[in-house]
Amino acid sequence: MARVLIVGAGLVGSLCAALLRRELSQRLLRVVVWDKARGAGGRMATSRSSHDPKCTADLGAQYVTRMPEYAKKHQSFYEDLLTHEVLRPLTAPVDGIVMKEGAENFVTPQGISSIPKHYLKESDADVFYDHHVTQINLKDGKWEVCINTGSSDQFDVVVLTMPVPQILQLQGDIVNIINKSQRQQLESVSYSSRYALGLFYEAGTQIDVPWAAQYISNNPCIRFISIDNKKRNIESPDIGPSIVVHTSVSFGTGHLEWDKEKVQQLILDQLKDTIPHLPKPSSIKCQKWRYSQVTKAFPGSPGQITLHKKPFLVCGGDGFVHSNFDGCIESAMTIVEALKSSL
Repeated sequence: MARVLIVGAGLVGSLCAALLRRELSQRLLRVVVWDKARGAGGRMATSRSSHDPKCTADLGAQYVTRMPEYAKKHQSFYEDLLTHEVLRPLTAPVDGIVMKEGAENFVTPQGISSIPKHYLKESDADVFYDHHVTQINLKDGKWEVCINTGSSDQFDVVVLTMPVPQILQLQGDIVNIINKSQRQQLESVSYSSRYALGLFYEAGTQIDVPWAAQYISNNPCIRFISIDNKKRNIESPDIGPSIVVHTSVSFGTGHLEWDKEKVQQLILDQLKDTIPHLPKPSSIKCQKWRYSQVTKAFPGSPGQITLHKKPFLVCGGDGFVHSNFDGCIESAMTIVEALKSSL
């Protein structure tokens, strides 16, 4: 039985796992997913209030946009998520949103991380969290993959779906396996950085604004605010509201190495100016996204590149296409196509 390791339980990694089960179910495969975080999602992150786990906020991606050029090609993916009520059309008012003609937005009633969780459940893969991959070595015709605790395991196939700079940080034989041309191309991939703040409130708290989300263009710090439960159409008297604040890219880049508590206070001060009568939250979470969205993809946007053929080592993710749901589907599909030819 071939053992396949997918590194990363974000959208591309979880979708790869699900597609492998769908398309290669007749093959004897054991799919394993490792992620360095404590849960699934990657940049599709849903956080919970420390006071009430029912009160949640999406600190990463805010909604899913179906681009018109992919609507037909990816129709089955959207139909699947809509049928399982993972997605619903966005109907709440969003001030300042700019939409491409023919595009459509969807929200996730159970939080944006419900999308990768849906795919992981479908994949029937063995999923392990707190597994931070540090080294990849060739050993006896297999990949020996080491994590930060010092333990390791062997696999016939390895799929890397983390941000490109994290691939380049890996140690071991992979350093020499990536050839000079590939390394230069990987080093050309760039990402924006930003902070996200989640504010969680007690049940019954009223937040009196006329919108569910708002894009802000004239603030040096804040770019986007969402009354997150309102945006996701899950307002309930039993669950407290939540607010998500995304900073501008320039603020995120300029404060990337600052102390997180100082950054949090700066964002809160700006938020107070924007919404003066905001109630005091019961808890706050500050999230730094060092790799937020792809600003320059891998040359040619191939979806994936093969680093080694026997044993097979491939990397993919939005860094190899573009940062949206359709881009991640494209990457996952090209990874699985490449895997089919190797298994």
